[in-house]
Amino acid sequence: MTTAPDFDADVTACAQIVERGDPDRFASVMAGPVWARARLFPIYAFNIEVARAPWVTQEPMIAEMRLQWWRDALEEIRTGGPVRRHEVVTPLARVLDADGATLLDRLVQARRWDVYRDAFEDEAHFAVYLEQTAGHLMLAAARALTSVEAQPLLDLGYAQGLATFLQAVPELEAKGRVPMVDGRPEAVAVLAQDALMRLDRGQQVGVPKAARPAVLAAWAARPLLRQVVRDPACVKDGRLGLSEVGKRLRLLRVTALGRV
Repeated sequence: MTTAPDFDADVTACAQIVERGDPDRFASVMAGPVWARARLFPIYAFNIEVARAPWVTQEPMIAEMRLQWWRDALEEIRTGGPVRRHEVVTPLARVLDADGATLLDRLVQARRWDVYRDAFEDEAHFAVYLEQTAGHLMLAAARALTSVEAQPLLDLGYAQGLATFLQAVPELEAKGRVPMVDGRPEAVAVLAQDALMRLDRGQQVGVPKAARPAVLAAWAARPLLRQVVRDPACVKDGRLGLSEVGKRLRLLRVTALGRV
């Protein structure tokens, strides 16, 4: 699919939201083809707004109401009826079908974990959280570009999501959250190794060429996860990350090779 919606004022606003809120993902979109940008920016702007919702208030009920607002908007898109006017929702409705709206609705539901201070119930709960947030985001983005098989995108999204989540662990702990089911270095290393296996599995199955702009969002996952495998203490210490030069070189390499 190479026909793009108009890059109008709403899509421009979405691009600005992504540039401010998720500069690495913004860089991945800008590294991809121009035709994909008007499809990806509304989805990624939606993700930023939903991810932000639980953190802009100390009142769980208000946070729940904010998440419900997005669920209601997605229901309007899913059912094909009138859709509320909004700088993110309006362009989002142009690029999502009913199944895409359902995927993102589950993403919103998973974000309810962010509202409260409860730990994840177990490793399975943590895995579902990553699959329904980062995995569903990547799958919905890819589906907005072309027809895809779900599992490779879920695997690639999971790996990207874990890498990003592990970078956020010190901040989450500072806010009184319990982000890790098992924070021992050896357990964290196993998590990263498993995510690397999922990254490889997703690439071995492959995705259509037209879906690759969505996969570019995982451009930093491999070096970050490898860093965790080598030095799992970097997660708790807040040392997990790439230098600015390393980021530029990595994104150039992934864009050139078409593989993350």
